Amino acid sequence: MSNDPLHGKTLKTIVETLVDFYGFDTLEELIPINCFKNNPSVKSSLTFLRKTDWARKKVEELYVKTLPKLTS
Repeated sequence: MSNDPLHGKTLKTIVETLVDFYGFDTLEELIPINCFKNNPSVKSSLTFLRKTDWARKKVEELYVKTLPKLTS
């Protein structure tokens, strides 16, 4: 078993989980990128994040930090 909390998680699952937990308004405050600010949707966010490594990394880091809150 992998100790990597991202192991087996698709970017879509990660984004959907964060949107469900925080909503786009809070996500945009935590990670100020346009795909969370201007007309946000999971689909448009995925398109941007798949092309933008630094933004994807921030989203993945937030997901890892959020995991304990999701399981409590």
